Amino acid sequence: MAKQAMIRMRMSSHDAHYGGNLVDGAKMLQLFGDVATELLIQQDGDEGLFKAYDNIEFMAPVYAGDYIEATGEITSVGNSSRKMEFVAKKVIIPRPDISPSAADILDEPIIVCKASGTCVTPKSCQRK
Repeated sequence: MAKQAMIRMRMSSHDAHYGGNLVDGAKMLQLFGDVATELLIQQDGDEGLFKAYDNIEFMAPVYAGDYIEATGEITSVGNSSRKMEFVAKKVIIPRPDISPSAADILDEPIIVCKASGTCVTPKSCQRK
């Protein structure tokens, strides 16, 4: 079975980088980096290194208050390289139109970003 990992995080006002509380797309890549680290620990017992993204696609805006679920899986394993695919989905949105603390769980999560890339765990660091 392919190794998989997931992280869920609420975007805060500190993550908002642009007007209208829009979150910088780089935040999704930060989440993917954390997911990749967990995958490498599962695979190799080591945090490894993120070598490169070969594709990144931003598909929908993310705002402060949104809950984002980032998932990833290892799709290919070489001697030291691990190819991975990632998806970030918006799963909960704030509803300030109802009240300052209202929020909705989305029936159908919204894909906000997809990416693929390669990580490396040097042979000398692989423990599994």
